[in-house]
Amino acid sequence: MLRGRSTALTGFAIVVLAASLFGTLGPLSRFAYDAGMEPLAFVAWRAFVGTLGTAAFVAWRVRRGDEALVRWATLPSHERLMLGIAALTGFTLNFAMFIAFDLVTIALALLAFYTYPAMVAVAGVALGREQLDRPKLVALSLALAGMVAVVAGQLDPSAGIEFNWLGVALALSAALSQAVFVTISRDGYRSVPTDEAMTVIMLTTVVCALVVALATGAAGTLAFPLTEPSVLPLVLFTGLFAAAIPSLLFLSGIRLIGGLRAGILMLIEPVVGVALAALLLNEGLQPVQLVGGLAILLAAIILQRSARDEPDIEPAATPGVVDATPARLGEAS
Repeated sequence: MLRGRSTALTGFAIVVLAASLFGTLGPLSRFAYDAGMEPLAFVAWRAFVGTLGTAAFVAWRVRRGDEALVRWATLPSHERLMLGIAALTGFTLNFAMFIAFDLVTIALALLAFYTYPAMVAVAGVALGREQLDRPKLVALSLALAGMVAVVAGQLDPSAGIEFNWLGVALALSAALSQAVFVTISRDGYRSVPTDEAMTVIMLTTVVCALVVALATGAAGTLAFPLTEPSVLPLVLFTGLFAAAIPSLLFLSGIRLIGGLRAGILMLIEPVVGVALAALLLNEGLQPVQLVGGLAILLAAIILQRSARDEPDIEPAATPGVVDATPARLGEAS
C-alpha cells in the first residue's frame, strides 16, 4: 500500500516538473524565430541536442551497470510497432506545434493543443485502460476550464489578433499526436527503458526533419545556428532543458501514473508558458488567469488525494527502465 502511494506521489512530482520545463518552449521558440531561425530548423536542432543528451544518459547508465542496451532484434514485434508510432507522433507533434507558434499567438496555439487531455481520457475509457471516475472527471473538468481561463486571458482582441485557421488546425493536429503518444506510451513498448525509448523517439524527429528539409528545399535553413552562433546557447538550452530532461520525465511519469493523470497534470504547462510569455514577452496577466491557475492546482490536488484511495498504482516498468526516484532524477538533471 505504501509503495503504491509513494509511486503515485513520485509520478505526480515528475510530471509537474516535466510540464514546467515544457512550458518554456513557447517563449524559447519565439526568441529563436525573432532571431531568424525557421520552425523546421528549431525542431531539428532541439531534437538533435535532446538526442545527444539522452544518448549520453543511456551511455552513462550502461557504463554504471544500471541497465543493458535493448536487443532490438528480440523485441516483440508489437512493441517495435508501438515505439515506431510513438516516435512518428513525436515528430508530427513538434513539427505541427512549432509552425503553429509561428502562425498564431502562443496562447491561441496552447489553447488548441491542450485539448489533448480530453482526447486521452476518451481514448482511455474507450479502450478500457482508464476508469474515468468522479474524482478524475472533476479534476479533468477543472483543469480544462482553468487552462481555458489561463490561455484565453492572454488573447487581447484590441491588439488586432488575426485568427489563422492553419495555425489552429496545426495545433489541434499536434494535440491528436500527443494524445496518441500518451495513450500508447505506458504499456505499448514496456520492454524498452525510458531513456532508450526517448532517444529513439527524438532521433526519429531529427531524421524526419532532415527528410522534410531536403524534400522541400529547406536544407539550408538547418545550418542557421552555425552561421549565427549567437543562437547556439538558446538551442543548447532548449535541447537539454526543454527536450531531453522533460521528455525523460514525462515518459517516466506516464509509466508511473498512467496517461489520464499525466495528461491532466500536464495542463500546468500552459500556466508556466503564459506566465513566461507575460514576463519575457511583455504580455500582461489578467485576474482570470490567476483563477485559472488555481483551478488547475486544485485539479492536481484532487488527483493526488484520489490516488491515496488507489494504493495499487504500480510503475508500468521493467528492469532497466530509468529509476524514477528523486535521487536518480537529481542525477539525471
